[in-house]
Amino acid sequence: MKRRDFVKKGALISSLPFLNNILYSKTRKIKLSSSNFNLNYAPHFGMFKHHAGDDLIDQIQFMYDNGFRAIEDNGMKSRSKSIQEKISKKLDTLGMSMGVFIGSSIDWEKPTLTTGRKEFENVFLNDLKKSIEVAKRVNATWMTIVPGVIDLKQEIGYQTVNLVETLKRGSELLEPHGLIMVLEPLNWWSNHPGQFLKKIPQAYQICKSVNSPSCKILFDIYHQQISEGNIIPNFEKSWTEIAYIQIGDNPGRNEPTTGEINFKKVFEYLYNKNYNGILGMEHGNSIKGKKGEKKVIESYIEVDSF
Repeated sequence: MKRRDFVKKGALISSLPFLNNILYSKTRKIKLSSSNFNLNYAPHFGMFKHHAGDDLIDQIQFMYDNGFRAIEDNGMKSRSKSIQEKISKKLDTLGMSMGVFIGSSIDWEKPTLTTGRKEFENVFLNDLKKSIEVAKRVNATWMTIVPGVIDLKQEIGYQTVNLVETLKRGSELLEPHGLIMVLEPLNWWSNHPGQFLKKIPQAYQICKSVNSPSCKILFDIYHQQISEGNIIPNFEKSWTEIAYIQIGDNPGRNEPTTGEINFKKVFEYLYNKNYNGILGMEHGNSIKGKKGEKKVIESYIEVDSF
């Protein structure tokens, strides 16, 4: 039976062992859900640690047992080579995908990639070279890039050209490997004041100017709801340049159903667009502990039930 039909019959919540407080442990691994979601949602490490424990491999197994088929890990690049290899092996065994990791450690809190200064460009390109090796090791495709804050000493137009030229050089490194850097616009209101890249149309213009399959948009629904709204229209207009999507409700940046965004409609739109990429669950849990972890899963079941 398809899971969406199961939901319609109102039986899914009560049928899941996880939601009836059956505990997960290293000695008793319970398959909590045999069905996938309609879309490819990707939790991050720590999201289900109260049930799966601190071990990263056990956390991956727990995500899989609950129907998730991808993970994302902003901090993957900083993990040891041995841990990266263990994570990759587990994902491969389960047939799961690796989502984004942070591709460059360049400082987001000062003007960098928009300045035209070679010292910043060189740091960025060297970071990308290291990220290529990490991506190969963990079988990843996408790496997040944030250009940094506005340079108050330069006009926006000049900064845009500086950024485009730097991203072109970065794309030349990534293209032969089939890798993609995804530019993430960040909201100026709640989290990241002063950032150069704030809105989807701006990211669209930059990606079109770079004109490379290795430079695309990371559409973070949480950030864009704050910065500009119009979630579905902006998806529609920038669709050709979007390579990755992240999730978070507003206000609070927690799981869907905790804020103002109609995720069921957004996800139904993405499903009808035949989006088969990853949607990173880059948000917190609205409730602490095991109860909160249950609520995250319940929320995704609810908004994925179109």
